[in-house]
Amino acid sequence: MIKPEKTINGTKWIETIQINAEERATLEDQYGIDEDIIEYVTDNDESTNYVYDINEDDQLFIFLAPYALDKDALRYITQPFGMLLHKGVLFTFNQSGIPEVNTALYSALDNPEVKSVDAFILETLFTVVVSFIPISRAITKKRNYLDKMLNRKTKNSDLVSLSYLQHTLTFLSSAVKTNLSELDRLPKTHFGVGADQDKIDFFEDLQIEGEQVQRMFEIETQVVDRIDHTLNSLANNNLNDTMKFLTIWSLTMAVPTIISGFYGMNVKLPLAGMQYAWMLTLGISVVLIVAMLIMLKVWRKM
Repeated sequence: MIKPEKTINGTKWIETIQINAEERATLEDQYGIDEDIIEYVTDNDESTNYVYDINEDDQLFIFLAPYALDKDALRYITQPFGMLLHKGVLFTFNQSGIPEVNTALYSALDNPEVKSVDAFILETLFTVVVSFIPISRAITKKRNYLDKMLNRKTKNSDLVSLSYLQHTLTFLSSAVKTNLSELDRLPKTHFGVGADQDKIDFFEDLQIEGEQVQRMFEIETQVVDRIDHTLNSLANNNLNDTMKFLTIWSLTMAVPTIISGFYGMNVKLPLAGMQYAWMLTLGISVVLIVAMLIMLKVWRKM
Protein backbone atom coordinates (compact mmCIF):
# COMPACT_ATOMS: atom_id res chain seq x y z
CA MET A 1 0.00 0.00 0.00
CA ILE A 2 1.30 3.43 -1.00
CA LYS A 3 -0.23 6.07 1.23
CA PRO A 4 -0.98 9.63 0.09
CA GLU A 5 1.92 12.07 0.06
CA LYS A 6 2.68 13.98 3.23
CA THR A 7 5.18 16.75 3.86
CA ILE A 8 7.84 17.16 6.51
CA ASN A 9 8.62 20.86 6.58
CA GLY A 10 8.53 21.09 2.80
CA THR A 11 9.99 17.62 2.08
CA LYS A 12 7.67 15.07 0.49
CA TRP A 13 7.18 11.83 2.37
CA ILE A 14 5.88 8.71 0.60
CA GLU A 15 4.90 5.99 3.08
CA THR A 16 4.63 2.39 1.85
CA ILE A 17 3.37 -0.66 3.74
CA GLN A 18 3.48 -4.20 2.37
CA ILE A 19 3.62 -3.11 -1.26
CA ASN A 20 2.70 -5.54 -4.03
CA ALA A 21 4.12 -5.98 -7.54
CA GLU A 22 1.88 -3.29 -9.05
CA GLU A 23 2.88 -0.75 -6.41
CA ARG A 24 6.56 -1.60 -6.95
CA ALA A 25 6.09 -0.77 -10.62
CA THR A 26 4.47 2.54 -9.62
CA LEU A 27 7.50 3.47 -7.52
CA GLU A 28 9.79 2.64 -10.44
CA ASP A 29 7.81 4.49 -13.11
CA GLN A 30 6.47 7.47 -11.17
CA TYR A 31 9.38 8.18 -8.83
CA GLY A 32 12.31 6.67 -10.74
CA ILE A 33 13.47 4.29 -8.01
CA ASP A 34 15.63 1.44 -9.35
CA GLU A 35 14.17 -2.04 -9.18
CA ASP A 36 17.27 -3.27 -7.34
CA ILE A 37 16.77 -0.65 -4.62
CA ILE A 38 13.14 -1.66 -4.15
CA GLU A 39 14.09 -5.34 -3.97
CA TYR A 40 16.78 -4.52 -1.44
CA VAL A 41 14.69 -2.32 0.82
CA THR A 42 11.72 -4.72 0.86
CA ASP A 43 13.77 -7.87 1.51
CA ASN A 44 12.70 -9.31 4.87
CA ASP A 45 16.06 -11.02 5.28
CA GLU A 46 18.15 -7.84 5.12
CA SER A 47 20.13 -6.65 8.09
CA THR A 48 20.92 -3.18 9.40
CA ASN A 49 22.80 -1.02 6.89
CA TYR A 50 23.36 2.48 5.53
CA VAL A 51 24.15 3.03 1.86
CA TYR A 52 25.00 6.30 0.11
CA ASP A 53 24.92 6.45 -3.68
CA ILE A 54 27.30 9.23 -4.64
CA ASN A 55 26.09 9.27 -8.25
CA GLU A 56 22.38 9.62 -7.48
CA ASP A 57 22.89 11.34 -4.11
CA ASP A 58 20.55 8.75 -2.60
CA GLN A 59 20.71 7.63 1.02
CA LEU A 60 19.26 4.32 2.15
CA PHE A 61 18.71 3.35 5.79
CA ILE A 62 17.89 -0.21 6.86
CA PHE A 63 17.19 -0.93 10.52
CA LEU A 64 15.68 -3.82 12.46
CA ALA A 65 12.54 -3.53 14.57
CA PRO A 66 10.77 -6.03 16.86
CA TYR A 67 8.02 -8.05 15.21
CA ALA A 68 5.53 -9.92 17.40
CA LEU A 69 4.57 -13.47 16.48
CA ASP A 70 2.61 -13.87 19.72
CA LYS A 71 2.67 -11.01 22.22
CA ASP A 72 1.01 -13.00 24.99
CA ALA A 73 3.66 -15.72 24.76
CA LEU A 74 6.43 -13.13 24.24
CA ARG A 75 7.38 -14.66 20.91
CA TYR A 76 9.25 -12.03 18.90
CA ILE A 77 11.51 -11.95 15.90
CA THR A 78 12.91 -8.92 14.08
CA GLN A 79 12.07 -7.53 10.68
CA PRO A 80 13.79 -4.76 8.70
CA PHE A 81 12.28 -1.47 7.68
CA GLY A 82 13.79 1.04 5.29
CA MET A 83 13.99 4.76 4.66
CA LEU A 84 15.18 6.12 1.32
CA LEU A 85 16.09 9.70 0.47
CA HIS A 86 15.70 9.83 -3.30
CA LYS A 87 15.75 13.06 -5.34
CA GLY A 88 14.71 15.12 -2.34
CA VAL A 89 11.80 12.81 -1.45
CA LEU A 90 11.68 10.57 1.61
CA PHE A 91 10.33 7.06 1.07
CA THR A 92 9.67 4.71 3.97
CA PHE A 93 9.23 0.96 3.53
CA ASN A 94 7.50 -1.13 6.17
CA GLN A 95 7.12 -4.35 4.22
CA SER A 96 6.18 -6.43 7.28
CA GLY A 97 3.67 -3.90 8.58
CA ILE A 98 5.48 -3.56 11.91
CA PRO A 99 3.25 -1.58 14.33
CA GLU A 100 6.25 -0.15 16.21
CA VAL A 101 7.58 1.35 12.97
CA ASN A 102 4.24 2.95 12.13
CA THR A 103 4.09 4.39 15.63
CA ALA A 104 7.64 5.73 15.34
CA LEU A 105 6.99 7.40 11.97
CA TYR A 106 3.85 9.22 13.08
CA SER A 107 5.35 10.10 16.44
CA ALA A 108 8.18 11.84 14.58
CA LEU A 109 5.70 13.51 12.22
CA ASP A 110 3.66 14.91 15.12
CA ASN A 111 6.72 16.07 17.06
CA PRO A 112 6.90 19.89 16.84
CA GLU A 113 10.66 19.78 17.46
CA VAL A 114 11.24 17.84 14.24
CA LYS A 115 12.01 20.58 11.73
CA SER A 116 13.89 18.72 9.01
CA VAL A 117 13.85 15.39 7.23
CA ASP A 118 17.15 14.44 8.92
CA ALA A 119 15.59 15.09 12.31
CA PHE A 120 12.56 13.05 11.23
CA ILE A 121 14.80 10.08 10.39
CA LEU A 122 16.71 10.32 13.66
CA GLU A 123 13.55 10.71 15.72
CA THR A 124 12.06 7.65 14.01
CA LEU A 125 15.19 5.61 14.74
CA PHE A 126 15.16 6.78 18.36
CA THR A 127 11.54 5.69 18.85
CA VAL A 128 12.23 2.29 17.26
CA VAL A 129 15.21 1.78 19.58
CA VAL A 130 13.03 2.70 22.57
CA SER A 131 10.35 0.23 21.40
CA PHE A 132 12.63 -2.63 22.49
CA ILE A 133 12.44 -1.53 26.14
CA PRO A 134 8.81 -2.58 26.91
CA ILE A 135 9.59 -6.01 25.48
CA SER A 136 12.64 -6.28 27.73
CA ARG A 137 10.52 -5.37 30.75
CA ALA A 138 7.90 -7.96 29.81
CA ILE A 139 10.68 -10.55 29.52
CA THR A 140 11.94 -9.53 32.97
CA LYS A 141 8.46 -10.02 34.45
CA LYS A 142 8.10 -13.44 32.83
CA ARG A 143 11.61 -14.39 33.88
CA ASN A 144 10.85 -13.50 37.50
CA TYR A 145 7.79 -15.75 37.39
CA LEU A 146 9.83 -18.65 36.00
CA ASP A 147 12.49 -18.02 38.63
CA LYS A 148 9.90 -18.45 41.39
CA MET A 149 8.83 -21.73 39.82
CA LEU A 150 12.26 -23.21 40.50
CA ASN A 151 11.13 -24.10 44.04
CA ARG A 152 7.97 -25.77 42.76
CA LYS A 153 7.12 -28.54 40.37
CA THR A 154 8.13 -27.41 36.90
CA LYS A 155 5.45 -27.80 34.25
CA ASN A 156 6.00 -28.41 30.57
CA SER A 157 4.27 -25.10 29.85
CA ASP A 158 6.92 -23.32 31.92
CA LEU A 159 9.68 -24.99 29.93
CA VAL A 160 7.98 -23.93 26.69
CA SER A 161 7.71 -20.35 27.98
CA LEU A 162 11.39 -20.39 28.87
CA SER A 163 12.21 -21.64 25.38
CA TYR A 164 10.19 -18.79 23.87
CA LEU A 165 12.11 -16.30 26.01
CA GLN A 166 15.42 -17.71 24.81
CA HIS A 167 14.34 -17.52 21.17
CA THR A 168 13.07 -13.96 21.60
CA LEU A 169 16.24 -12.85 23.36
CA THR A 170 18.37 -14.39 20.62
CA PHE A 171 16.58 -12.45 17.88
CA LEU A 172 16.24 -9.17 19.75
CA SER A 173 19.76 -9.18 21.23
CA SER A 174 21.23 -9.69 17.78
CA ALA A 175 19.06 -6.91 16.33
CA VAL A 176 19.93 -4.47 19.11
CA LYS A 177 23.63 -5.20 18.63
CA THR A 178 23.57 -4.67 14.86
CA ASN A 179 21.42 -1.54 15.20
CA LEU A 180 23.84 -0.08 17.74
CA SER A 181 26.78 -0.87 15.48
CA GLU A 182 25.13 1.07 12.67
CA LEU A 183 24.17 3.95 14.97
CA ASP A 184 27.82 4.22 16.02
CA ARG A 185 28.83 4.34 12.35
CA LEU A 186 26.14 6.76 11.20
CA PRO A 187 27.89 10.01 12.30
CA LYS A 188 30.90 9.02 10.17
CA THR A 189 28.81 8.52 7.02
CA HIS A 190 27.58 11.07 4.48
CA PHE A 191 24.48 11.49 6.66
CA GLY A 192 26.63 12.82 9.48
CA VAL A 193 28.89 15.08 7.41
CA GLY A 194 28.59 18.74 8.42
CA ALA A 195 26.15 17.95 11.23
CA ASP A 196 25.15 20.88 13.43
CA GLN A 197 25.18 20.68 17.22
CA ASP A 198 21.55 19.56 17.44
CA LYS A 199 22.21 16.68 15.08
CA ILE A 200 25.39 15.72 16.94
CA ASP A 201 23.45 15.71 20.21
CA PHE A 202 20.80 13.50 18.61
CA PHE A 203 23.46 11.06 17.46
CA GLU A 204 24.75 10.87 21.04
CA ASP A 205 21.26 10.32 22.44
CA LEU A 206 20.70 7.53 19.95
CA GLN A 207 23.97 5.84 20.87
CA ILE A 208 23.33 6.16 24.61
CA GLU A 209 19.82 4.73 24.27
CA GLY A 210 21.07 1.94 22.03
CA GLU A 211 23.79 1.00 24.54
CA GLN A 212 21.26 0.98 27.37
CA VAL A 213 18.93 -1.33 25.44
CA GLN A 214 21.85 -3.59 24.57
CA ARG A 215 22.85 -3.88 28.24
CA MET A 216 19.27 -4.70 29.21
CA PHE A 217 19.11 -7.57 26.74
CA GLU A 218 22.57 -8.84 27.64
CA ILE A 219 21.57 -9.06 31.31
CA GLU A 220 18.26 -10.75 30.50
CA THR A 221 19.99 -13.24 28.24
CA GLN A 222 22.46 -14.19 30.95
CA VAL A 223 19.78 -14.56 33.64
CA VAL A 224 17.44 -16.60 31.42
CA ASP A 225 20.33 -18.87 30.43
CA ARG A 226 21.13 -19.43 34.12
CA ILE A 227 17.50 -20.26 34.87
CA ASP A 228 17.54 -22.73 31.99
CA HIS A 229 20.75 -24.26 33.33
CA THR A 230 19.24 -24.52 36.83
CA LEU A 231 16.06 -26.13 35.54
CA ASN A 232 18.11 -28.66 33.58
CA SER A 233 20.18 -29.40 36.68
CA LEU A 234 17.05 -29.91 38.78
CA ALA A 235 15.52 -32.16 36.14
CA ASN A 236 18.71 -34.24 35.95
CA ASN A 237 18.88 -34.46 39.75
CA ASN A 238 15.27 -35.59 39.97
CA LEU A 239 15.91 -38.17 37.27
CA ASN A 240 18.97 -39.44 39.14
CA ASP A 241 16.91 -39.80 42.34
CA THR A 242 14.22 -41.71 40.46
CA MET A 243 16.74 -44.02 38.82
CA LYS A 244 18.44 -44.64 42.18
CA PHE A 245 15.12 -45.61 43.78
CA LEU A 246 14.21 -47.90 40.90
CA THR A 247 17.65 -49.54 40.97
CA ILE A 248 17.48 -50.22 44.72
CA TRP A 249 13.91 -51.48 44.39
CA SER A 250 14.86 -53.83 41.56
CA LEU A 251 17.82 -55.18 43.59
CA THR A 252 15.55 -55.72 46.58
CA MET A 253 13.04 -57.65 44.50
CA ALA A 254 15.79 -59.74 42.93
CA VAL A 255 16.81 -61.34 46.27
CA PRO A 256 13.57 -63.30 47.01
CA THR A 257 13.38 -64.24 43.34
CA ILE A 258 16.82 -65.85 43.53
CA ILE A 259 16.11 -67.70 46.81
CA SER A 260 12.68 -68.96 45.75
CA GLY A 261 14.12 -69.90 42.38
CA PHE A 262 16.56 -72.29 43.99
CA TYR A 263 13.84 -73.97 46.03
CA GLY A 264 11.55 -74.09 43.07
CA MET A 265 13.81 -76.51 41.18
CA ASN A 266 12.75 -80.17 40.85
CA VAL A 267 15.80 -81.47 42.76
CA LYS A 268 16.38 -82.23 46.39
CA LEU A 269 17.85 -79.29 48.29
CA PRO A 270 18.92 -78.98 51.95
CA LEU A 271 16.00 -78.29 54.32
CA ALA A 272 13.55 -78.54 51.44
CA GLY A 273 11.66 -81.32 53.20
CA MET A 274 10.94 -79.33 56.35
CA GLN A 275 7.33 -78.54 57.19
CA TYR A 276 8.00 -74.81 57.32
CA ALA A 277 10.62 -74.56 54.60
CA TRP A 278 8.80 -71.67 53.00
CA MET A 279 9.30 -69.62 56.17
CA LEU A 280 12.98 -70.46 56.03
CA THR A 281 13.27 -69.17 52.48
CA LEU A 282 11.35 -66.07 53.48
CA GLY A 283 13.67 -65.50 56.43
CA ILE A 284 16.77 -65.94 54.29
CA SER A 285 15.37 -63.44 51.77
CA VAL A 286 14.67 -60.86 54.49
CA VAL A 287 18.12 -61.26 55.99
CA LEU A 288 19.83 -60.87 52.62
CA ILE A 289 17.70 -57.84 51.72
CA VAL A 290 18.52 -56.11 55.02
CA ALA A 291 22.21 -56.95 54.61
CA MET A 292 22.21 -55.55 51.07
CA LEU A 293 20.50 -52.30 52.14
CA ILE A 294 23.02 -51.88 54.98
CA MET A 295 25.93 -52.36 52.58
CA LEU A 296 24.47 -49.86 50.12
CA LYS A 297 24.00 -47.38 52.95
CA VAL A 298 27.56 -47.90 54.17
CA TRP A 299 28.90 -47.50 50.65
CA ARG A 300 26.76 -44.32 50.32
CA LYS A 301 24.81 -45.58 47.36
CA MET A 302 21.53 -44.61 48.99
